[in-house]
Amino acid sequence: MNLVDTSGWIEYFFSEPNASHFAKPIENISDLMVPTICLYEVFKKVNIVADEAQALQAVAQMRQGRVIDLTEDIALSASLISIKHKLPMADSMIYATAKAREAVVWTQDEDFHNLPGVNFKAARTKGSSVHGKQRR
Repeated sequence: MNLVDTSGWIEYFFSEPNASHFAKPIENISDLMVPTICLYEVFKKVNIVADEAQALQAVAQMRQGRVIDLTEDIALSASLISIKHKLPMADSMIYATAKAREAVVWTQDEDFHNLPGVNFKAARTKGSSVHGKQRR
């Protein structure tokens, strides 16, 4: 199973330099897990950068994968992970979700760098901010 972090989804939707790295797990829908926290973060970011219609399209594409709700077990595990690895709340929830489902986290977020079970790709800059057209 694969879990694409918010940074990967944004990279993919806006055709940023690492978009092709994230295309493989995103387009392999049968092995794709999507934590609800990623839905939140992507919906918010696309609304800020584009508009609500594009944000809804992005979420619709994400929902083609298996959406994983935040459970009590994942929340408590995320808390321990946050302490151990000094991860921010959202990142620890994403990582705990992946660990609970034995999934690989695909990301370019430095917070995940060197953690086990993570496919990390260093961010490349295309410009100073997310731009370009959203993939459909």
